[in-house]
Amino acid sequence: MKPEIHPNYTPAVFVDGTHEIITRSTLQSAEKRTINGVEHNVIHVDISSYTHPFYTGKQRIVDTAGRVERFKQRYAKKK
Repeated sequence: MKPEIHPNYTPAVFVDGTHEIITRSTLQSAEKRTINGVEHNVIHVDISSYTHPFYTGKQRIVDTAGRVERFKQRYAKKK
């Protein structure tokens, strides 16, 4: 790789509720955690392979800013 053109690739832990995925990433975080003597960036995610409906077979609604309620209100008006 050419120097100075790629972002830093550092150890990271992605946290989804109680599940943790330890890997490496270019994402940075202010929150750090030491695992096996190595400092990892802690990155919180809403959905991972542990909770994604495709892998679990269960539907989970992640509502950000009331989008689901607004959709239901618009759909109810059309009926």
